[in-house]
Amino acid sequence: MELPWGLYLDIGKPAQLGRHVLPEAEESAVRAAVEAVAVPHTWITVPMEPGEVAPWLPGGWVADEDESGHLMATELRVTNPAVPEGYAASEEVRDGVLYVQVHDAGGELAAKGQLALLGEAVVVDRVVTETAHRRRGLGDFVMRTLADRAVARGATLGVLGATDEGRALYETLGWKRYSALADCIYRPW
Repeated sequence: MELPWGLYLDIGKPAQLGRHVLPEAEESAVRAAVEAVAVPHTWITVPMEPGEVAPWLPGGWVADEDESGHLMATELRVTNPAVPEGYAASEEVRDGVLYVQVHDAGGELAAKGQLALLGEAVVVDRVVTETAHRRRGLGDFVMRTLADRAVARGATLGVLGATDEGRALYETLGWKRYSALADCIYRPW
């Protein structure tokens, strides 16, 4: 959902019920988003260092250094990846979001990722490789598959928020870091 200060995403997890994503590091936008929040475990993500946004937050809010990450982007290109041997991939579109999943031969979820198309840009999110399946090229496959499908839908720019661990994978795929991403969390107790 679009709001005057950015986007709101319904996440639906106990530790993160929803997330406001602000495209710019502006104090007025951060304060407007904060004022709109009444439910604990709501997050605000803003492209700046956590320590810089902290003074703009009222009581009950924390700029969480452990949750904060990196804003990354890349020009998308088609690479036609092949699913690694012993795995099968599936794709599904629900409510405008493309989901890619990779399962092992026994049907266990091994890796996944998703993207939302916003005009010529896509936002890549929730790219995860399960611990037992790491170091087999699955994260690479998911990212390349998402990029291929985005290009097929007319996108030219990919954007994502990365953890420190994810940043390493994304950089090998040509993504570049543009700024820090501060995650501010409403914890009123």
